[in-house]
Amino acid sequence: MKILYSVQATGNGHISRAMELLPFLKNYGNVDIFLSGANSTLALDGTVKYRSKGLSLFYTCSGTLSYKKMFKNIDPLKMFKEVRDLPVENYDLVINDFECITAMACARKKVPSVNFGHQASFLSDKTPRPEKTSKMGEWILKNYAKATQYIGLHFQSYDNFIFSPVIKSEILKADAKDKGHITVYLPSYCDEVLKQHLLPFSDFQFEVFSHQKKERSREGNIQYIPVTKADFNESLINCHGIITGGGFETPAEAIYLKKKLLAIPIQGQYEQQCNGAALKLLGVPVLDKLDDNFPDHFNHWMNEAKAPSVTYDYSTEAIINILMCRCTRIGQQLDFNYPNLVFN
Repeated sequence: MKILYSVQATGNGHISRAMELLPFLKNYGNVDIFLSGANSTLALDGTVKYRSKGLSLFYTCSGTLSYKKMFKNIDPLKMFKEVRDLPVENYDLVINDFECITAMACARKKVPSVNFGHQASFLSDKTPRPEKTSKMGEWILKNYAKATQYIGLHFQSYDNFIFSPVIKSEILKADAKDKGHITVYLPSYCDEVLKQHLLPFSDFQFEVFSHQKKERSREGNIQYIPVTKADFNESLINCHGIITGGGFETPAEAIYLKKKLLAIPIQGQYEQQCNGAALKLLGVPVLDKLDDNFPDHFNHWMNEAKAPSVTYDYSTEAIINILMCRCTRIGQQLDFNYPNLVFN
């Protein structure tokens, strides 16, 4: 079987999940990788056959999306050529982790595909949403990477096609300890902004994972660490708690390790707002942003909040088996509903 696995690299979470899935996918056939996006700091453990800048997310220093940078990096003509030239028709199975070029190529050539990943879970109205929903956000989640089949991943199984998160093998095998430090991974905030909020807590030690730093450095109670898979895993496994955004993979791993978790979703990123709503239902404190109220929130989190208690039901191998079983059974049943995406 020839498999095309398309992964977006707009953040580290998709890359981390892909690295866990690849060994199991290779048991079913030859896997070619299409990597789209320009702002992941992790390298993919595998040969990438196709690459694209795709649509990448960029951030300001204060926890919001930078639309100026995002639009500056879009090249519509190049994307059109990539959609036209990507040979999705040469594969027996196309697996798409929320990547738009592959979705449009499949639509153009009427090739079945499966949207497999966290964003696929938002096809269900049972998946948690924030109190104030976004029509544009909903449209993007449901139309950005349309497919003929969907298999979603989320913190809980909100619907019959939604399964447990894919947890890195290093986390699954870890002997978690509490060495007292607080792990901080907030890539949408600059180091200088984080420093202003963390330095006053002199009784706590923070390990801040930074995209700006090229080597480890220390300033007061803050140790800055460049983002690498090994260093982040070690910090998370041994932390007292973690402060992170409203992504999916990192909160899921913190929950698995029974770590205290404080989430600050990226402002303006609807998927993260939805994840924040789901985390609230699990008892996780969720902040709108880093501001002058942070000291009160932090102290309450340290003194009152508990680690969420959730048990994940499926192993990575089991999830892949479900994926392959469903695709083999109904993979050729094309429900073609892409009229707004087709390039003639």
